[in-house]
Amino acid sequence: MGISLKDIATALNVSKTTVSWVLSGRGDENKISMAMQKKIKDYARQHNYQPNLLAKSLNSGKTNTIGLIIPTIADTFFAQIAREIELEAEKLGYTVTFCSSESDPVRESKLIRMLKAKQVDGLVIAVTEHSKKEIENLMQESFPFVLIDRYFSDLSTNYVIINNEDSVRCVMDRLIANGKKKIAFVTTETRLGVMQQRFKGYLSALQDASIDTDPRLVLDIEYDEYESDIIKKLDKLFTTCPDVDGFFFATHFLALEALRYFYRHSVDITEKVGLGCLHRMPSFSILAPGMIVVDQPVSMIGKQSVDILIQHVKNKDMPVVRTVLPIALDPNSKIV
Repeated sequence: MGISLKDIATALNVSKTTVSWVLSGRGDENKISMAMQKKIKDYARQHNYQPNLLAKSLNSGKTNTIGLIIPTIADTFFAQIAREIELEAEKLGYTVTFCSSESDPVRESKLIRMLKAKQVDGLVIAVTEHSKKEIENLMQESFPFVLIDRYFSDLSTNYVIINNEDSVRCVMDRLIANGKKKIAFVTTETRLGVMQQRFKGYLSALQDASIDTDPRLVLDIEYDEYESDIIKKLDKLFTTCPDVDGFFFATHFLALEALRYFYRHSVDITEKVGLGCLHRMPSFSILAPGMIVVDQPVSMIGKQSVDILIQHVKNKDMPVVRTVLPIALDPNSKIV
């Protein structure tokens, strides 16, 4: 069993309050001599003193813990964001509790309630399309939270996102400039606002280039069965539109599955078919070096979401912060 503040105070013949001030970093403001502060810290270190975090949180009303809810930790994009959030939180003296919603709104609601019950100071959430009610509840309670990657346009909340419409337009403009005219748009979870914005970027790029929209070129992949559904819909696409000459993938995991299909079916993605995608995976440079990719600012998403959340934890009356981050094409993207 570890030693307590009282044990240290008894051993050094000082008050428990003095020990508490020194070990919580308030020795100087309470005019404790440097010699005594060193003596207390050395003793605590030599005897492996561990602070009672529960008692500390009861006294301060804070646990210095934040909850992170993402669709899945298995996704490289969200795994990278989780890492950045953890690193930034650590710099600010916070720890992170990670949870995966599996894009299930019922599971997400349970996770939100569970994390609140565990007294986290705030939440960072990549919401599902059906979780609006839970977000409204958080707003009514003035509970600190920040949405990342997805948000509800009709709710006044903190969020950190990218400019989804411009991101897609940037890639589409390049594909069109490369001579591609029949570009398929491969998407999923189309009820999400961000996916609707990406589709809007696709449509506006076609319109500006005076290219007619062909509904056959829009592939809405079932999220829960995307690995099998994308095969069915690509099969149908190549049957009904054999002259398709480009693909834009609204998310990286759809691009990866499509690349598997292309290699199995000997689809020429080096000369005939142009490719574009939102968010880069390491394998793209090997499997599709000519793919035009938008790099999402993962580090900035992680850092800014934590910074905004901690500001909200410290000041629950702060105004809403809406952050739309700039995007850039992957410098390794090549013109086909």
